[in-house]
Amino acid sequence: MASMFGCVVCGRLVQTDAQQVGPTQVVFNLPDADSIQHIVIFLTGAVPFPDNMGGAVYYCFPSPQGQSWQLLGFISNAKPSAIFKISKAKPEDVVSNPFSLNVQQQDHTMAQIGISIEPLTQLAQQTPVANATPTTLNTFVQFTQKMMESFVNYASSFSITQTQMTPNPSESFIPMSVVQKWYLSFERKLACDPNFWKN
Repeated sequence: MASMFGCVVCGRLVQTDAQQVGPTQVVFNLPDADSIQHIVIFLTGAVPFPDNMGGAVYYCFPSPQGQSWQLLGFISNAKPSAIFKISKAKPEDVVSNPFSLNVQQQDHTMAQIGISIEPLTQLAQQTPVANATPTTLNTFVQFTQKMMESFVNYASSFSITQTQMTPNPSESFIPMSVVQKWYLSFERKLACDPNFWKN
C-alpha cells in the first residue's frame, strides 16, 4: 500500500518512502518542518484506490507538547493529486490522532504527512483546515509566473544607465523597457490562455 503514494515538499525531491503504520494508513516523515510551505500529495499510479475509497490527507506539525494533526483534504482516483498550503497547527484546527497506531515523531523538527484510506462518502463530510485549501491556480501558471519574475529580476540586476555604458563592439544591449514589455505581454497571454504557448 505504501507504494501507492508520493509526496513532494516544494523545493525538495519526490518522496515515495511512506511507512505503513496501519492496515489502511501510511505516513511520510518530513524533516526541517519550519521550511515547509506547500506539499503535493499524489497517487503514483502503481495501485489505484479500491472502488468508492479515497485517502484523507493529514499533516502533523512537530510540537514539544505532542502530536498536533490537521486534516488537509483528500485525494481519490478521480482527483489523484492535490497541493496543500501548510501552516502551524492552531488549537482549533487540531483533530484527534487519526491513525490506529501511535506514530512517533523522531524529533521536534520532523513533520509528518499521514494518509488514511477511507470511504469517499465519509471523506466528503469531513472539513479540512481552512488555510490548507488546495490552491486553485494551475501549477504550470504558478511556475511560469515565478520563472518570468525571476528572469526579469535577474536581468534588472544588471541594468545600467546609458552614461554608465562602456562601448564594446562585441556586446549587444537590450533596453530594460523591452524586457518589461515582454513580461507584461506574456503574463497577459498566460492569463487569457495558460496553454497559448502550445500553438
